[in-house]
Amino acid sequence: MRRFPASVYGIGEEPDPRFSLANERTFLAWTRTGLALIAGGVALEVLGLDLHAGFRLAASLLLIFTGTAVAPLAWWEWMRAERALRQSRPLPGAFSAVVLAVVVTVVGLLVVAGVLWR
Repeated sequence: MRRFPASVYGIGEEPDPRFSLANERTFLAWTRTGLALIAGGVALEVLGLDLHAGFRLAASLLLIFTGTAVAPLAWWEWMRAERALRQSRPLPGAFSAVVLAVVVTVVGLLVVAGVLWR
């Protein structure tokens, strides 16, 4: 039986379904995070909060771009983890989580700057 993607399912042994399902839930959580980032970026700009316009726009665009990038990153992280499960290797670190933490910190600083320089 062929399953998509073959680059994941074509290697190794079938792992315990609980681990694959947990990996899938993590993928879905990343996807929800991406949607929330996009919604936050749109809301920040559309609501027209009393922030410095340049900082508000920068924070909004950063949220929207990051939210858009999270979907392919989530897929990539899911594939890496699923391959590791199928090959009985240690799970890879989540580099994307570090990137997301940095982006959220920068957005927070942009909003603070927008409040201070309005």
